[in-house]
Amino acid sequence: METKAKKQKKAFVEADDCVACGCCAKVCPRNAIEIWRGIAAKIAFKMCVGCGKCVKECPASVISIREVL
Repeated sequence: METKAKKQKKAFVEADDCVACGCCAKVCPRNAIEIWRGIAAKIAFKMCVGCGKCVKECPASVISIREVL
């Protein structure tokens, strides 16, 4: 019998377009986002639960939620 891997949702940042404002980090309930070197947001995938709060808060619209294995 095959066991299907459960897909999880995680946040991804388009780092080249991120303005490093920190809005996403402020609303993350798991503290999974940090502003890396003042350049871009960085997601700690092990901590991210894919809730999407960061997506709604991002003024540059550079964060998306995607399914991963």
